[in-house]
Amino acid sequence: MSEPKTAPTRVSAAEFLETIADDRRRSDAIEACELISAVTGAAPVMWGDSIVGFGTYHYRYATGREGDWPAIGFSPRKTALVLYVSTGFDGAQDLLSRLGPHKTGKACLYLKRLADVDADALRELVGSAFREVDGKTITS
Repeated sequence: MSEPKTAPTRVSAAEFLETIADDRRRSDAIEACELISAVTGAAPVMWGDSIVGFGTYHYRYATGREGDWPAIGFSPRKTALVLYVSTGFDGAQDLLSRLGPHKTGKACLYLKRLADVDADALRELVGSAFREVDGKTITS
């Protein structure tokens, strides 16, 4: 079985964030990094070229595929700040309704501007998702 393409690196998350060309996207990414680190108590770690992750969990599928992934992470993409919320959003409708402008995928939260969202709702969402998976093995 092949190794996952996205894995922790030795690149500094702070150095990566400073390379973001767009001023607003860089500022949002730095603020998101500080918020997530404060909520989780975990240090930021670069996963691959563009994901900043916090904590880790191990996944194991019935197919035999397994690996590690950040308990929560984000990536400053061109059109949005993308938060990777491993738990998905089932049961988080109240928090999402309080959050403000956003879009979701199965386990991705897309934010155009961090200043437009409710920071308390974001902290709650990040904290609960992190606590649910950090340090655990998830099987499906």
